[in-house]
Amino acid sequence: MKIGITGASGQIGWHLRCHLAAHKEEEVCLAGRETFSDSGALDRFVSGLDVLIHLAGVNRGPENEVEQVNRELADRLIAALNRTGARPHLVFSSAISQAHHAAYGRAKRYCSEQFSAWSQHSGAGFANVILPHVFGEHGRPFYNSVVHTFCHQLAHNDSPVIEQDNTLHLVHAQAVAAELLRAGRERVTGDLEIAGTSVKVSELLHLLGRLAGEYEQNIIPDLRDPLTLALFNTYRSYLYPKHFPLDLKRHSDERGDLFELVKELNGGQVYVSTTKPGITRGNHFHSRKFERFIVLQGKASIRLRRMFSDEVLEFIVDGDQPQVLDIPTLHAHNLTNIGQGELLTLFWSHEIFDPITPDTIRAEV
Repeated sequence: MKIGITGASGQIGWHLRCHLAAHKEEEVCLAGRETFSDSGALDRFVSGLDVLIHLAGVNRGPENEVEQVNRELADRLIAALNRTGARPHLVFSSAISQAHHAAYGRAKRYCSEQFSAWSQHSGAGFANVILPHVFGEHGRPFYNSVVHTFCHQLAHNDSPVIEQDNTLHLVHAQAVAAELLRAGRERVTGDLEIAGTSVKVSELLHLLGRLAGEYEQNIIPDLRDPLTLALFNTYRSYLYPKHFPLDLKRHSDERGDLFELVKELNGGQVYVSTTKPGITRGNHFHSRKFERFIVLQGKASIRLRRMFSDEVLEFIVDGDQPQVLDIPTLHAHNLTNIGQGELLTLFWSHEIFDPITPDTIRAEV
């Protein structure tokens, strides 16, 4: 299947690409801003697509600009489909605000109507996916989600302020990615409204504050609730990389040394590996799993790369100085023994390994 994605560098687009990274059998084509400014490039992009997921758009800015840009993107996309005769199953990321009279809502409503009309005229399928309040790792603070703003502020020891204690309907971007893909693969048509979890802004801030406070004390919160896990992983993304590695307090006496590796409130799994000199483990990423590394003996290089980024960060850790590295979700990572002797590493994850849904996706750092 050949899937086209517009707006692939945005929050949902990046999460969608991460989600697709586990499905190598599908060909993925991307359209950025430069594609929409060149009709020839846009024609080449839409040609031969089986599914087209349209995420490109503007969320914030002057009202006339928000409305105009979103309308123009839809119009240009339809024009390219008509010029080329392409008939992919079209999936559009609309929003619950499409029923509102503000510029963003009007723009979303216009796009939905135009895509629906194109679908009826062309005979191609169209799914209008109505999204609630979407959040996720590496979202842009002070832009499209108060979750991102609060996480950024708490990670930088700022004091968040509640302007309006509205009710939010929260859904993680990975869940949205799964539904967008399902709509394309299963040829869903018509309105598809994604449900979110209802949370007041004050409740959200209280929960994020508790998660941040527990983590600051080296306590892993209870992560059995999916929303709590998603919020915690989102918060952690704003701590990386400056927050790591974390030094552990060593308690020493005549008997030897002791340090506390994990203090957790929900369970999980501990496992240990030995690694021979020069050998590398890993080269994969996780979409939900919280994983902690600590070298007990030897010297290691731990390298991480945010998915679809070229930047690789390296952390050198040594068993002589106990430090932990908490692996951020949606980052490819590996561990290499750079010492002369055997490397002894202890790992902890918040969930017991399940071979049916291992959440371990191959990706070279």
